Amino acid sequence: MTDRPYRAIVRHYEDCLATHETGARAVDWKSERDADIRYDVMLDLLRAPPPQSTLLDFGCGLAELRNRLRERYGDGVRYTGLEVSEAFAAAARAHHRDADILCMDVLAEDADLPGFDYIVMNGIFTRRQDLSVAEMHAYLERLLRVLFARTRVGLAFNVMSKAVDFESDALFHPEPGKLLAFVTRHLTRHYVLRNDYGLYETTLYLYREPSAGWVGASREDDG
Repeated sequence: MTDRPYRAIVRHYEDCLATHETGARAVDWKSERDADIRYDVMLDLLRAPPPQSTLLDFGCGLAELRNRLRERYGDGVRYTGLEVSEAFAAAARAHHRDADILCMDVLAEDADLPGFDYIVMNGIFTRRQDLSVAEMHAYLERLLRVLFARTRVGLAFNVMSKAVDFESDALFHPEPGKLLAFVTRHLTRHYVLRNDYGLYETTLYLYREPSAGWVGASREDDG
């Protein structure tokens, strides 16, 4: 595996951006409704956050999660987007001119990423493109180690589910047992695994502390 195995994945999404320019298709989601469901699931990570909490939208695309965040919390949670792609960083800044959008490769030796209360990684690990399953696992583990170290409260990420009729060679359908073995051995014992929101994927919430008595924010049915 090369030091930058994700470049083929980034190029795929940049092609989507060049073709569609805006909307869900620009980040390779099938529909706006599916995109909104994912935004809500990502934000269910937050445990009644205190005012002035911080959230990093890692791989933010067009930074549309920011709209959903504001609907829920107003200005109580400070949004920062991050992109490794200069094209997407520029597009996100154009769509949200007052948003804080970073452009950096957090796996680079000189990367200087600050800490955040919450980090969400929406769609970062759903597509493996031409990486092998083993290479994609290694990439996921490396990136999660880096980002969870910069998370003060919790981190969310999604992968494609194993509970499907067929698996696409371009997508990443990891074995839940292998994924959870890595999480519990190297990151945290406090996690939530979700496969309950109608899409063919699984979302994990990783917390630094247990969440006794916490119930996720409810969402109005979009359909």
